[in-house]
Amino acid sequence: MDPFLVLKYIVRVMIIFLILPIHEYAHAWAAKKLGDDTALYSGRLTLNPLAHIDILGAVCLFFTGFGWAKPVPVNPIRFKKPRKGMALTALAGPASNLIVAFIAMIIYRFVLYSDISDKMGIQNASFVFFMISAFISINIGLAVFNLLPIPPLDGSKILSYFTSAKFDKFLFQYQQYLPIIFIVLIVSGILSGPINWISSIIYDGMILLTNWIDLIMKAVNK
Repeated sequence: MDPFLVLKYIVRVMIIFLILPIHEYAHAWAAKKLGDDTALYSGRLTLNPLAHIDILGAVCLFFTGFGWAKPVPVNPIRFKKPRKGMALTALAGPASNLIVAFIAMIIYRFVLYSDISDKMGIQNASFVFFMISAFISINIGLAVFNLLPIPPLDGSKILSYFTSAKFDKFLFQYQQYLPIIFIVLIVSGILSGPINWISSIIYDGMILLTNWIDLIMKAVNK
């Protein structure tokens, strides 16, 4: 079996148990800061993965690279400005993924200049580089995926800040069909192309934003 394929699935398991909880915690934290403590009293303001994991979402993430956790309960009435509160709470999740990805990118760039190849061997070092890179890519992919304006993804709640009550009524009328459409889009792979394209642009952007590490390490190693 291809060892890199095994490592890819190991990274996806790490995402399920480490990053999805951070994503949902970010939603709960943002909601509380904006005045809604529903998530807190529902036991969702925690990094415990057992409080957040959705079985179907975890399975989808494991096999496709895109998935979700249990939605954090939010009561928009508790926000001073309900639409703005919902949008900011929704944005917090994908933002947490991008922050984690950027931190991992900084680590990745420093590791590239370390003597890890000498200590671990070239093959083992390549495994480490692959895992960090995959970790970054999946986090970016999750952020982009969740920002899609498709219910029940975060992007639909962010979009609702800019839409009218008429559009909300339209979504409400067809809400029973939306989960089916959502699952079909994921399983069919239709979303993979656009998500991967946008993710690659963000990945390259993070590389540009961390080019200062190259300058520092080259100066240190002179």
